[in-house]
Amino acid sequence: MTTFRALKNPNYRIWATGAAVSNVGTWLQRTAQDWIVLTLLTAHSAKAVGIVMALQFGPQAVLLPFTGYAADRFDRRKLLIVTQAIMGTLAAILGVLTLTGLVQLWHVYVLAGLLGVVTAFDTPARQIFVTDLVPVEELSNAVALNSASFNAARLVGPAVAGVLIALVGSGWVFLINAASFFGVLISLIVLRASTMQVRARRTAKSSFAEGFRYIGSRPDLMAIMLMFFLIGTFGLNYPIFISTMAVKEFHKGVGQFGLLTSILAIGSVSGALLSASRSTPRLRHLLIGSACFGLGSTFAAIMPDYWTFGAALIMIGISAQTFSTSANGLVQMSTESHLKGRVQAIMMAVFNGGTPLGAPIVGWVADRFGPRWGIMVAAFGGFGAAAIILHYFVKHRGLSLHIEDGRLQARFKDKH
Repeated sequence: MTTFRALKNPNYRIWATGAAVSNVGTWLQRTAQDWIVLTLLTAHSAKAVGIVMALQFGPQAVLLPFTGYAADRFDRRKLLIVTQAIMGTLAAILGVLTLTGLVQLWHVYVLAGLLGVVTAFDTPARQIFVTDLVPVEELSNAVALNSASFNAARLVGPAVAGVLIALVGSGWVFLINAASFFGVLISLIVLRASTMQVRARRTAKSSFAEGFRYIGSRPDLMAIMLMFFLIGTFGLNYPIFISTMAVKEFHKGVGQFGLLTSILAIGSVSGALLSASRSTPRLRHLLIGSACFGLGSTFAAIMPDYWTFGAALIMIGISAQTFSTSANGLVQMSTESHLKGRVQAIMMAVFNGGTPLGAPIVGWVADRFGPRWGIMVAAFGGFGAAAIILHYFVKHRGLSLHIEDGRLQARFKDKH
């Protein structure tokens, strides 16, 4: 099947299998971490959840001068072995602290910050690593399948986490996540180096500023980065939205909280698989994804009960994944090889690095005015991103609107 064509590559199959195991563990931890912050360590503070998110994603922006360069300059497989091992160790420390009853909110803050530092190096290397595993004609499909795997884990992980938290407690969930890192570490060790795709890496001294200059020379990449900033900063604060809606609006427990995250993942997996089925991502997919994200967030904010809110989350998942997977594929396929790591690091810093700004703001809005208004902030982010790509189409692609036979028609001077 064309949807899964990248899996015919043995190295990619090995990597994808190990990553799938680790992804499930990651979602187990995220669910348990949000739950203990919201219910054990605070009195349902959305702001505290936002601070954890800020600490976890903030280092991607701060360490940008180093992370993209590391992904371009060093052996990505060895780099990933180091980062994945450290991430597993941090999960184990949180598990031990929780099981012994010693865990405090500042522990979670410190460990989230350390995880953010390691993730800052791991993310661009992991995103670009797929280019070492598959030929260029399968790259877009492999990127989409990676996203599908991550979101399939989101489908399973939170629901399982809800059950495990109720049965054995959050501490054991953190230790299970620590053990799951062995899956990806083993896959990295057993990859066949002789069949990996060897691509040139620039060894001359060059700074991360070269990545900024390259993006500045590409209006399409500039538009994508701005869209990533708006949606990443104000839109993808799922832990705040879902946890506060579950606890404050619908008065649900940990099982129902985990189920909402899994419902969101149904949409995310669907969106990723739809992206994988396309031969090539297009800029118009970014417009569709961002506009529908704004609509989905608006619907979620006004839904009257638990199940209708869950239905709106499916739309949010599909649209967010359509946007992010298409944008990621476009950037990787159109960026010069020796700059992929730096451009990817900048994109991830923009996407996730906005969280230190957006998450506390959204958390404050949810605490002050209610969770529904926090979700409306996400809606404005989606509509703002759609406006940016529309402006790009008008200015650089000659988009014009005409009425023909009573119907509104869109035309491009430069078809894309």
